[in-house]
Amino acid sequence: MANFRIDRISEEVRHALDSIIREMNDPRISGTYCITRADVTRDLRYAKVYVSVLEDDKADDMLKALKKAAGFIRRELGFRVDLRYTPELIFERDRNIAYGVHIAQVLKQVAPKAEEAEEE
Repeated sequence: MANFRIDRISEEVRHALDSIIREMNDPRISGTYCITRADVTRDLRYAKVYVSVLEDDKADDMLKALKKAAGFIRRELGFRVDLRYTPELIFERDRNIAYGVHIAQVLKQVAPKAEEAEEE
């Protein structure tokens, strides 16, 4: 039963982090990004935050900026989400969306070849 609670907390943390990061005025944190998931540990001490950045050239700078601003983001998270402990944030790059885009491009290239094979 506690697993459902952790899932709800993780989703609430993800939603709050998304709004906090969008309100930041750091020029390194811009472009197309998405916070795909936040995994909060059962003791609420740590949260691993997965950030997907579609622009590969800006991804490293953005993750460095997020790691540098982790203290500020954690403090804002403590104000917005009422938890016993405000989790320490660990930012990781999530490559799933970029991988999905790559697979879609490969499928688009293969589809015309498959149609030609069926016509013959």
